[in-house]
Amino acid sequence: MVIITFLTTFSTYGLNKLTDFKEDSINAPERAKAIKKIELIFKISVAVSFFLSLVLGFLESVLTLPILLFPLLLGILYSVRLSRKIPRLKDITGVKNLTIALSWAVGSTFFPLIYLTNKKIVLIILVFYFFFLKSYINSIIFDIRDIEGDRMNGVRTIPVSMGREKTKLFLLILNSTLLIWLLISRDYFMKYFYVLFFSIVYGYWYILYFCGAGVKPGKSRDLLVDGEFILLAILASLVKN
Repeated sequence: MVIITFLTTFSTYGLNKLTDFKEDSINAPERAKAIKKIELIFKISVAVSFFLSLVLGFLESVLTLPILLFPLLLGILYSVRLSRKIPRLKDITGVKNLTIALSWAVGSTFFPLIYLTNKKIVLIILVFYFFFLKSYINSIIFDIRDIEGDRMNGVRTIPVSMGREKTKLFLLILNSTLLIWLLISRDYFMKYFYVLFFSIVYGYWYILYFCGAGVKPGKSRDLLVDGEFILLAILASLVKN
């Protein structure tokens, strides 16, 4: 299941990197140059990764197929213009971040459900909300990094539309809803209460830090923001043991 999730994530984001090449040439020139050098190999690897994820998913359980296809379909609608009359989801202010958050939340929530016999609706909603909101906040954090390139290319992201300071306030309010979430979900996740509380505090820190005007784009953002889930997994494993 870990391999399937990796392949799905790689293929979905790989498609996004190919369609966002113009913006990345401004926001992340080193990454754009690296992809350009191996463009053909990269395209093939994205296609093969998606095909393998479907094959492995089908062998695991036919129930995985809708979950696997969901982020791909969203990725296509987000990245590719299917018609001149129909805008890409990417071109609609705020929808891009909803698309990314939904892709992560659906997989993170519903893959484990395949193996659970006791499926409580409340628990499903709580897990979905956590992954959705964290992914939504993180995607906007990366939009702040890309604000100049997006503005030059006419991409109406939330930071471009609202400005850096209002976006920071918006993210802080969203992150604060997780405090209410933690109180509601404490009976389900009491063992991991402090791990989840750490995640909320950590969220406040990187929102304040990366929304700062003096912070330059760099690889540290990828490591510290998306790397949070690796850190949480390690902490959860320590608590479990």
